[in-house]
Amino acid sequence: MPSPLQRADLLADRHLAGRAFCEAYTDLVEDWLRTLVQHAAPDGGRWALVAVGGQGRRELAPQSDLDLLLLHDKGCDVTEVADALWYPIWDTGLKLGHAVRTVRDTLALAGDDLETATSLLSARHLMGDERLTEDLTEKVKVSWRKRGRRWLDELARSVGQRHAEAGEVAFDLEPDLKDGRGGLRDVHALGWAQAAGADVDPALLVELAHHHDALLDVRVELHRAAAKPGDRLLLAEQDAVAAGTGDENADQLMARVAAAGRAIAWASDESWFEIRLRNDTSLRNRLRRERDLGDGLVLRSGRIALADGVTPDATTILRVALEASRRDARIELATLDRLCEAEDPRDPWPDAARVTMVDLLRHGPASIPVIEVLDQYELWTKLLPEWEPTRSLPQRNVFHRFTVDRHLLECSAEAASLAHRTPRPDLLVLGALLHDIGKGRPGDHSEVGEQLATGIARRMGYGDQDVDTIGFLVRHHLLLSDVATRRDLDDPATISMVAEVAETPERVALLRALSEADGLSTGPTAWGSWKAQLVDQLGGRVANQLNGDDSVRPSSEFPSAEQRELMADGQLHVVCADERITVICPDRMGLFCRIAGTLSLHGLDVVEANAHSTDGVAVDEFRVLAGGSGVLPWDEIRADVIKALNGRLAVQARLEERARSRRRRPRGPSQFPPRVRFDNETGSNATVIEAVGPNRIGLLHGLTRALSELDLDVRSAKIHTMGDDVVDSFYVTDGAGQKVLDPEHQNEIRRALLHVLDPDL
Repeated sequence: MPSPLQRADLLADRHLAGRAFCEAYTDLVEDWLRTLVQHAAPDGGRWALVAVGGQGRRELAPQSDLDLLLLHDKGCDVTEVADALWYPIWDTGLKLGHAVRTVRDTLALAGDDLETATSLLSARHLMGDERLTEDLTEKVKVSWRKRGRRWLDELARSVGQRHAEAGEVAFDLEPDLKDGRGGLRDVHALGWAQAAGADVDPALLVELAHHHDALLDVRVELHRAAAKPGDRLLLAEQDAVAAGTGDENADQLMARVAAAGRAIAWASDESWFEIRLRNDTSLRNRLRRERDLGDGLVLRSGRIALADGVTPDATTILRVALEASRRDARIELATLDRLCEAEDPRDPWPDAARVTMVDLLRHGPASIPVIEVLDQYELWTKLLPEWEPTRSLPQRNVFHRFTVDRHLLECSAEAASLAHRTPRPDLLVLGALLHDIGKGRPGDHSEVGEQLATGIARRMGYGDQDVDTIGFLVRHHLLLSDVATRRDLDDPATISMVAEVAETPERVALLRALSEADGLSTGPTAWGSWKAQLVDQLGGRVANQLNGDDSVRPSSEFPSAEQRELMADGQLHVVCADERITVICPDRMGLFCRIAGTLSLHGLDVVEANAHSTDGVAVDEFRVLAGGSGVLPWDEIRADVIKALNGRLAVQARLEERARSRRRRPRGPSQFPPRVRFDNETGSNATVIEAVGPNRIGLLHGLTRALSELDLDVRSAKIHTMGDDVVDSFYVTDGAGQKVLDPEHQNEIRRALLHVLDPDL
């Protein structure tokens, strides 16, 4: 009986990291494999065990698959060897990629399959007849080189597809270290391209080895921390990985990852552009002739270049970038070197520089890779020195997808597509570019950003009024989204408060477009039809008021005529339609929280609620978001609501049981500290209580139950989920129907709600 693989000590040895760990672990595994087959050599014929892929490169991380090929001569029975290997590997719990083939069959498969062909380029002999392995590796290399042009085309397509699917190592907050743009696989692909005959500078591969090993170091610690396969560095795991790599904190870790990703992505993009150019004769012939683009710019070999004799300045940098964006072309490397010699822009900028900057930003997504190139050469920070602290800066929450710098570029690109809705497209795209410029500095990022943005706008040559508008956009870029999701839009006080801040309908239009661009560029959960509807409703009402229409017409009457008709008989009615459930019944203490708890039992997210009571009859209306199927089991929900209202459903106990039965997943670093805030200014006839903290099953039930126990009447509620956290706003009145103004009463309410948000406080 073979002994099991003993790897616990190696995994626990923190002195072994990165490549050193991979090599030690590879040796340990392969020594163990040799012991498995030492008594299992078949009679007659030849066989060889070969490591391929990542194992062939001696890059086994703690959770890597083993990549093994059992070669044999035709007619040689290797069943005994295969059984001696595969079953103990599976019994140990290791994942195994394996194949049993002849050399001929292996070469035939590699001739048609890119993944097989590239895995064989790192083939390495482990045991058996070494001549068999040598025969395979020599023929693989010859075949790969012989079909080099075809393989280079396929490799180029696979690189582009992989980048589109896996995202960016340098800019994603949860990067794929292996397959992302700028990841480990990009370095491997350049080595494969060189083996196929591409003119890849060997010195470049040597330089990239440092960045490759930096990511390999992180990958090893990720596998250790997660204890499961995977190469996406999730937010929840970054602190543990940083501790394993010796980084001071997760931000320092991610800065190193971003630096390596940037360097690899840049080298990969440049190399594959040249490879495609040299591999495509028709394209090369088409681009061979130099074209004069005017203003000292030329198109040379598919790249934007400076004409001879041009002395570059800041405007030249922007003109080169604009042409590259317009033509989807790369910038000549020699031109980038020449642009680095340009002096810093004058203060204020020439009008041509300001106009060209806006034109560049208005090219939307096409501007992003060009600005990345400028940033790679320190040219973007030459134009905007304030950009430096945002570079590769992580955003420590699951709401965002990108680092701050990439988010700003994505936001500006989204704004470019919305610019036609606004009176000043130039101010919109610039405001979008700068809206988070204050992040990475002490203080509130909106307030800090306002100061930075006004300084930038003034330096760019904008007049005082435009400078103020850009500052306004940066300071208040969250205003519409926050108010729309947290306040009663049918309350005139809400509209008046926003109108007082915005001052003009033109600013409202700019802010509305910026809100959408910001949401779309943040991530898939940050903007949706519900939020868009609320922001549109708020923006429209504020603009109307600023245009002289002071009336606030409710989006829908509550209670509606139909609801009032049902209230008249004083009986229980539960009406479910679309994404709304309305309960009409005799008023009683705790009515709101019983309904909220029942909805939580069915896994529904409440986003808005309204309550009203007249002559002892209450109507409570809840809007919920349907799950992935979009189908709500209203019959089951209605039945449980009726049980709860009749005292026949143990809501609290069931919620606690459900919370205990669900496996808790690690929380990301986005958690807001629990907080309770009172607002007696925004609501016309009620106090707004804002409760912020970590979300969990039954939280809304707990909060409304606490409010009920303190004799507070919930008139309406806005429930806003932000990643793992919530911002719940309740419009309440006291037992006498008045606002809650007594400080002692507020303190007791705060105490009760904080206990629900975090019982350990």
